[in-house]
This record gives sequence, structure tokens and C-alpha cells, in this order.
Amino acid sequence: MAVDTKNIPQTKPTWFTIRPRYLPLSLKVDRRVPLVALAIMAVTLVVLVVSISYGEYDITPWEVVQTITGTLPENHPDARNFNLVVHTFRLPRILTAFLVGAALAISGAIMQGITRNPLAEPGILGVSAGAGLAAVSIIVWFDDVPLSLLPWAAFGGALATAIAIYLLSWKHGSSTPVRLILIGVAFAAVLGSLTTFMLVFGDINDVQQAYVWLAGSIYGRNWEHVHTLGAWLMVLLPIAILSARQLNTLGLGDEIARGLGASVELQRVFLLVISVALSAAAVAVAGTIGFVGLVAPHITRRLVGPSHEGLIPITALFGGGLLVLADLIGRWIIAPSELPIGIVTALIGAPYFMYLLYRYR
Repeated sequence: MAVDTKNIPQTKPTWFTIRPRYLPLSLKVDRRVPLVALAIMAVTLVVLVVSISYGEYDITPWEVVQTITGTLPENHPDARNFNLVVHTFRLPRILTAFLVGAALAISGAIMQGITRNPLAEPGILGVSAGAGLAAVSIIVWFDDVPLSLLPWAAFGGALATAIAIYLLSWKHGSSTPVRLILIGVAFAAVLGSLTTFMLVFGDINDVQQAYVWLAGSIYGRNWEHVHTLGAWLMVLLPIAILSARQLNTLGLGDEIARGLGASVELQRVFLLVISVALSAAAVAVAGTIGFVGLVAPHITRRLVGPSHEGLIPITALFGGGLLVLADLIGRWIIAPSELPIGIVTALIGAPYFMYLLYRYR
């Protein structure tokens, strides 16, 4: 019997494909991604301008925009002060917050994809604790260490932790997401204790600096921090996006992924290294900031779906915007003092984490 297809309503695909002209690959992206990206960028820019304008030296939002874009009249009586405050003190700090949030959010999205667990993130799995221990060791026991060395030290500590967790989770020729998480939680507790032990016996001035850093702070961050973290993200973000298809495959389960021809363990190790590198770079610059890697992927997954081709860049934008907002809240809530940004994210993320525990119990 012939079927008349003319009267059947044609549904529009919910995704589109990106095929770079000179690269042998294609990316399937949800159609909601561009609109959501524009919305997040617009809100983030508004928060950024408000954050720069707020402080002991008040600047109107319009004057902030003029100062950043270079359109402030030269005969403006406060032009010199505006340029100093915006370009030297506030803008690099806020850009650092955005880059740290983006790195942690991408790391969390990859970690959740590897483990197929919505509660996974670098802090919970002990990776941040390993990076923190290495960085605290540098701060407490060595003097005049260049800033460019901290990300490498943190990366080494995080990578060593990740390797140890992965090896201990290996059983009967493979690793499982459940064992990765359980062993990671145990490592986080042990490494946290070692960090506390080092702080007890360190020099008081170095210990104070390390405590502020461990609380998660971007106070005093400058353009050197922006360039250091930006360089890591310029390399790791494209790799993460190009690895999205492997994350989608691993999300189907190990048996199905092997049936599709995927090298499950090799892909898992490679993606784990990318996640560790992103988390370590963020920890080295801003300290141990929790819950961003947990909250950002969850919220953006509801906005653009589970496909990692669109999820990773949207998560990066959302995580960066979230940390810019957290920095503004931390500066405003007890002004003229300020809360470390890690405390603000904990106040936001802890209730959300408890909600997730209740939902997935």
C-alpha cells in the first residue's frame, strides 16, 4: 500500500552539523547552542561592566565601557585614574575569574562524561586536592617562585593523583566509573590532611598566603595571571571540543563503546589528562574553588542537551560568567572587605549539590 508523505508534517532537526573546510571532522551541535551562547555572553558582559564599575573608586558603567573601548574623551578630568583602575586593577582580576570558571566548568563536564556520574567534578574526585597540595608545597617551602611555574607544579600534582586513582581503580583488565569516584573521594581526604599538615609547620607569612589561596581567591590577580591561564585554555579548549565525540561514545557505556570500535581505556585516559590539566591550571592561579565544575555542566546540560559538541563551549561560558558573578557578590556582601570567591561558590554550590544528592539517590 502506498503511503502519502505529502500530508505528514516534516519536523525540523534539533541539531545542525559543522564541517570545517580544511579539517577532516564534523561536529553535531544542538540548534539551541547559538541562542543560549548569545544570552550567556550578554549577561556576562553586563555583570563584567557592573563589577568593574563597583568599588571604593566608583565609575559609572558607561564610563567603564568608554575606558575599555578607548572612546573616553582625552579631556575627561578622570581619564588617567579611570585607565589605571580599569586596566591595571579590575579588568585583569575579572578576566582571571572568567577564565578560571571556564576551565573548572570544562573540567567538570569532561569528568562527568568519563565517569557517567552527574555528581563527579575535580574537587570531589581528589584531582583539585592533588593540585592544591603541589601548589601549597611550592608556596610554603620555596621562596620567590615564578608564577609561570605554579601551573606546572599543580598539573604535576593533579596528574600524579589522577594516575594513582586510575591505577587503584583498575581491576580485571579495566576501570569502572564507580571505583574511580570512590577512590577519588578517599584520595581527596588524604591529600587534604597532608596539606593541613604542611600548613601547620610552615612559616607564618607563607601559611597566611597559602590559606588565602586555598580558600579560592582572585584578589590581586594581574595580566600575568590572565596570560598564563589564557595560554593553557587556548590549547586545551579546542582539544576538549574536538574530543566531544569520544565523550558522547563513552556516555553510552563501556560495552556499547567497544562495540562501536572505541578504545575505551585509551580515550578515558586521554580525556582524564585534559580534565586534570584544566583543573590544575585553574587551581594554580586561583586556588581551590569548588562546585563550579559540578553546577555549570548540570545547568547547561538542561539548556542545550547532553551532546558534548555544544555542551563544552556553553559550559565554559556559563562557568566563566558564574565566577564573575560570584566575585561581584564576594566584593559587595561585606564591603569594604571581601569574601574569597571560593566561599561564595561554596555557598551557591553546596545547596545545589544536596539537591542533586536527593534527586539521584
